[in-house]
Amino acid sequence: MRITKVLLLFLIIVSCASDKIEVDTIITNGTVYTVDADFNNAEAFAIKDGKFVAVGTTNDINKKYKAINTIDAKGQTILPGFIDAHCHFYGLGLNQLQVNLRDTKSFDEVMKRVIDFHNNRPSNFIIGRGWDQNDWDDKTYPNKALLDKLYPDTPVALTRIDGHAMLCNQAALDLAKIDVNTTIEGGEILKKDGQLTGVLIDNPMELVEAIFPEPTKQQQIDALLEAHKICTELGLTTVSDAGLDKQVIQLIDSLQQAGTLDMRMYAMISNKKENLEYYLSKGKIKTDRLNVQSVKVYADGALGSRGAALKQEYSDQHDHFGALVIGTDAFINLAEQIAKAGYQMNTHAIGDSANRFVLQTYQKTLKDLTNRRWRVEHAQIITDNDFDYFKNENIIPSIQPTHATSDMYWAEDRLGKDRIKGAYAYKTLLEKSGRLALGTDFPVEQVSPFLTFYAAVSRQDVNQFPAGGFNKDNGLTREETLKGMTIWAAYANFEEEEKGSIEAGKFADFIILDNNIMTIEEKEIPNIKVNQTYINGVAQ
Repeated sequence: MRITKVLLLFLIIVSCASDKIEVDTIITNGTVYTVDADFNNAEAFAIKDGKFVAVGTTNDINKKYKAINTIDAKGQTILPGFIDAHCHFYGLGLNQLQVNLRDTKSFDEVMKRVIDFHNNRPSNFIIGRGWDQNDWDDKTYPNKALLDKLYPDTPVALTRIDGHAMLCNQAALDLAKIDVNTTIEGGEILKKDGQLTGVLIDNPMELVEAIFPEPTKQQQIDALLEAHKICTELGLTTVSDAGLDKQVIQLIDSLQQAGTLDMRMYAMISNKKENLEYYLSKGKIKTDRLNVQSVKVYADGALGSRGAALKQEYSDQHDHFGALVIGTDAFINLAEQIAKAGYQMNTHAIGDSANRFVLQTYQKTLKDLTNRRWRVEHAQIITDNDFDYFKNENIIPSIQPTHATSDMYWAEDRLGKDRIKGAYAYKTLLEKSGRLALGTDFPVEQVSPFLTFYAAVSRQDVNQFPAGGFNKDNGLTREETLKGMTIWAAYANFEEEEKGSIEAGKFADFIILDNNIMTIEEKEIPNIKVNQTYINGVAQ
């Protein structure tokens, strides 16, 4: 009788095990922030064929599912994979092949890096990026004199950190056919005493960029794979690349289809004739990893280079207002073209004048349309009653919190005490629009989503400056910030039904952290590390 009972118990256990649904992976005992509609927490989930099939308690998941690959999270924090709503993924990769000028504290340091780079990797054209004169003791723009002396025959082009100003030597200017008589709308060619300084702002830069040596196909592939490595190590599973050409988008698609590049990509096409003619006539392109249905447009320049278009003059430069980099008629016609094609329009707008013009054009163009989700990229300076335009459900602010903490040291000098109140006003934008898409704009800023998160909630730099935070009233809560980096960013990409939260039926894109970003002391947020990033349930 005793043997019969043992046998019966064994058969029941075997029967229960065989009744379980087989999946690919089970994660248990986690601190899971699902970011679903109710912002629920969970402990465990099951994954099959690259998607979440169930989310719940460890007990419930273990009762119903079985898998060869079972991971005990041991209480670690698990989040949906981060989505960077505005970055330059391909540009980040290419930057690895150029002189890195970030965090230089003087023009002398810029020159040292250029010299060291060229000595180690000699080339026929020296390209660099990342300098910011606002970080130097001498905050005036540099000039080309030393570059001309050191490199009289080798072209040199060094782009400012925000991508809206460039220092060139005479060899580069000659190659681009720029002289003291050259004029081009939508920017400036700076001169002193009637001579070129070598500094170009906004549109004139395109003349130099047009003569940059084209990277080989292998260099392009290496750049994309290097960017993927950097991003996945920091917990990014989807990136919205703000401005790509057809050839690069097709290369990305081929690498994704071949299984070489796992990163999911929301590709905004650059506003160029050949891109518009191809994509707007072709219609939207959507795979599990690639989404092409938007156009990146520039309305004005950057605040740091005084290219942002302001309603009133710059507080630190009399009778200077910045400028639009696109004609008003051209912008309006482009908006109508994009709307007709059913594409999304994503416009870079920094200054309050540029923002008003973009917002008014959006409102008029989209008046009789629904679910268009046109984005204002940066929405950096808003004045008067222009915040109210964001009440329109067709308009989404796409912002980058680290811009506030990078610019806060000098932004008031540019804008004055009154206008600064409407700058980097993320809480106000959220109150008006109901959601925010958060990104970094890397490589303008650092890639780390944890710096994004920290800047959004603390409004401080990593040294906890300033005390109390920069215009702290416009900081976000941790829940708002996490939504902006996941489900709201997905919404801005028309992808909220497939990603942005840990829910059954969505792609199994998630990250495991070494600390709890929702409860850890605020100042420790930048130090959080990603233990593992998963895309489609596969560890990267």
